[in-house]
Amino acid sequence: MSTPAPMRKRIAAEFLGTFWLVFGGCGSAVLAAVFLSPADVQLGIGFLGVAFAFGLTVMTMAYAVGHISGGHFNPAVTVGLAAAGQFRWRDTPAYIVTQVVAAIAGAGVLYVIASGRPGFDAVESGFATNGYGDRSPGGYSLLAALIAEVLLTAVFLFVILGATDTRAPRGFAPIAIGLGLTLIHLISIPVTNTSVNPARSIGPALFAGGDAVGQLWLFIVAPLAGGLIAGFAYGLLLGQNEPSASLESATGA
Repeated sequence: MSTPAPMRKRIAAEFLGTFWLVFGGCGSAVLAAVFLSPADVQLGIGFLGVAFAFGLTVMTMAYAVGHISGGHFNPAVTVGLAAAGQFRWRDTPAYIVTQVVAAIAGAGVLYVIASGRPGFDAVESGFATNGYGDRSPGGYSLLAALIAEVLLTAVFLFVILGATDTRAPRGFAPIAIGLGLTLIHLISIPVTNTSVNPARSIGPALFAGGDAVGQLWLFIVAPLAGGLIAGFAYGLLLGQNEPSASLESATGA
């Protein structure tokens, strides 16, 4: 197994990847999901475009810096990999703090850009925040949101652990992970606006404030629970004695 990169380089990689995920994914929702031409023709990318944007941010950064940090970009992924024995628990605080700070930074830059349009209001627009009840895009309940977030985060971890398994084809893990996240968004944008990532939820919520912050607890607890469930379950259900490859090596051919 290759020697891990120094922690400062791994932290830098996690910051860059998480920043790109929040800025690119949430930015596509805030800036491009709905866009009318002067003739009132809808040119926006809609749910489909936003779903692909989130998947592309993860796929591109998994290839760009995954070989340095493992390409987590998500506290739920970090704790899930630790639960599966693929990441050291002692390194989780540094990763999680970095991911949250990067998400806030990404949301902050997005807020500055979005505010350049007259009439923009982060509260009124929702600013790509997650929610349930009257803050759910489709009006889904707290229970529906909880189930969706736990289940989809667990599935996401299964995809990550399976794609990086030593039995899986090498070099394709970022593609499977990115497309997996795209599919997750296609399923759940109408339900919660899709979190499966506490850092992604925290960043925009701090700028939207109010009810977005009041409902934030769900999008911290549910993804972390889903990540832990999948991490502990993968070895029992699908694993083998040989450990999974790290994303640092799985991105190679």
